[in-house]
Amino acid sequence: MERGEFVYAGGACGYQTAVGQRPFSSMIAAGSPSLFKGGKGCGACYEVKCDSNPACSGQPATVVITDECPAGVCLAEAAHFDMSGTSMGAMAKPGMADRLRAAGILKVQYKRVPCKYSGVNIAFQVDQGSNPFYFEVLVEFEDGDGDLSAVHLMEAGCSTWTPMVQNWGALWRYNSNTGKALRAPFSIRLTSDSGKVLVANNVIPASWKAGATYRSLVNYS
Repeated sequence: MERGEFVYAGGACGYQTAVGQRPFSSMIAAGSPSLFKGGKGCGACYEVKCDSNPACSGQPATVVITDECPAGVCLAEAAHFDMSGTSMGAMAKPGMADRLRAAGILKVQYKRVPCKYSGVNIAFQVDQGSNPFYFEVLVEFEDGDGDLSAVHLMEAGCSTWTPMVQNWGALWRYNSNTGKALRAPFSIRLTSDSGKVLVANNVIPASWKAGATYRSLVNYS
């Protein structure tokens, strides 16, 4: 089932206003708990299509999980997508987007697909609450699986990776365990849902600032 209600900006994944900008471009959905996976499903991509309404084109729209739909009708099925108006309209026949959006709950078919962000590398947005002893980062725009099972950080001058902890949604945190300030630049190692590993070397500079976004030179594709 699927419904065309408004999906709150950023939602439970923490992407904030990025959901309305390229490459997400409002092609987003809130997923039921089986899709959201406690935040581990943030960033996963799905093809969704409908043929149960005369306004349905039968052509799939690709959406990204950016929020959770935790209650009500979202718990009535094994999987449920609460789609944005933009993504709902993308499944419609030409000129019938508004009619499809007004339909409410629909039967849909869906499948997991690789995320494809052509020309876009993975970005790391440092949380405003970060400080010399605490580092938290939002990871976004991963090609392929789109979601992450683990994130590790390596401080400057170290040769070992330390696991970060998923704080909520797509945000991961790292604390100083020594009482000393963390040593940047930081390298970050990502492990995707299917186990693929990618390293962004020195992606967080020594002069990093809370609230800043740092673009890497890598992606999974």
